[in-house]
Amino acid sequence: MKVQLIGTRIELAPFDLSDKDLFIELSMSAQMMEHVYTPFTYEEAILAFEAKSQPWTVESNAWFSLGITELATGEKLGSIGIKIVNHEAKIAEVGFMMKPSAQGKGYASEALSLVKYYALEKLRLNKLSATCSVHNAGSFKLLEKLGFEREGYLRQNTLINNKLVDDYLYGLCLASN
Repeated sequence: MKVQLIGTRIELAPFDLSDKDLFIELSMSAQMMEHVYTPFTYEEAILAFEAKSQPWTVESNAWFSLGITELATGEKLGSIGIKIVNHEAKIAEVGFMMKPSAQGKGYASEALSLVKYYALEKLRLNKLSATCSVHNAGSFKLLEKLGFEREGYLRQNTLINNKLVDDYLYGLCLASN
């Protein structure tokens, strides 16, 4: 599936080898993974990248991962992806990761806006969902800014570094019923 989403400052394109080094670096970083999951070993990061780099169709059960590249410089900034979790109801989960030097500059907002448009308008999905740690203010504020509504509080939902963490559950529906 050839997808390329271009914004004002960034481009999103399916994972390729040019995204591998940053993905591995972020996946192994204790700082980056503090609110996401226990950092990967190098071997786990390689396997995760290979899984997320597989060809994707709307019928897939895997993540559709897109690298985020700054248009002006060609610099890799992070990644964003969707995973259809309920094909019948047309619901997909969204997740994103930005390297520290790119955080707080509007890149994630632009990337999420592009993916939101693609998922709801082009793929005709009904709903996007997102789960994030209650301590990850940057992520949940971004979700709320882009219209996601907090739908739940999940106690002890994710195990990160042998510690159970509470999460917020967010949703964004194409149309209100």
